[in-house]
Amino acid sequence: MDQRIVIPSLLVFSYMLGSVPFGLIVSRLYKVDITKVGSGNIGTTNVLRAVGAVPAVIVFVLDFLKGYAPVLSALYIGLDPIWVVSSGLAAIIGHSFSVFMRFRGGRGVAAGLGMLLGIAPDIFLLAAVMAAIIIGFTRYVSLASIVTSIAVAVAMYFFGKPFPYVAVTAAIAVLILVRHIPNVKRLIRGEENKIGEKAQ
Repeated sequence: MDQRIVIPSLLVFSYMLGSVPFGLIVSRLYKVDITKVGSGNIGTTNVLRAVGAVPAVIVFVLDFLKGYAPVLSALYIGLDPIWVVSSGLAAIIGHSFSVFMRFRGGRGVAAGLGMLLGIAPDIFLLAAVMAAIIIGFTRYVSLASIVTSIAVAVAMYFFGKPFPYVAVTAAIAVLILVRHIPNVKRLIRGEENKIGEKAQ
């Protein structure tokens, strides 16, 4: 199998899969334009607030698979760690900067979790527990997303994972932080919505 063909094809596939705006599609099935409700974000949290729990779960699973499927494919093919993690990164970039939404999109957290399960199930489990604890105590999904993404990059280093995994998860943590800047500002002002509150 010629990797000069396989690798670019996988990266393009990963980006295009990541670009599919499942939050927008599922919400429209419920007759809601998610881009015009709440934060306007197409991710799970806004879908939960604006549409409901069932569509939110559907969106989360589909967005999760965006990051998981490319990584699983790369591992199955037997690609080097740099290309395994790059396939997941391409999906996250597609989700955050979707070609189908004029290069807008979600914040990449669910897709990032999918990628994480594929490359490091042990760290995925720790991240899931950490996120659950933060959400349980604060009810802020944005805070859990930011803190957990940073913790994942640190854990990759201390668990001795391949350097590409460390570097790319660090880059993803920066991307998630940047994408959450509006949330950080609302957290500082005490205006951030908590999980369970309805979108306005």
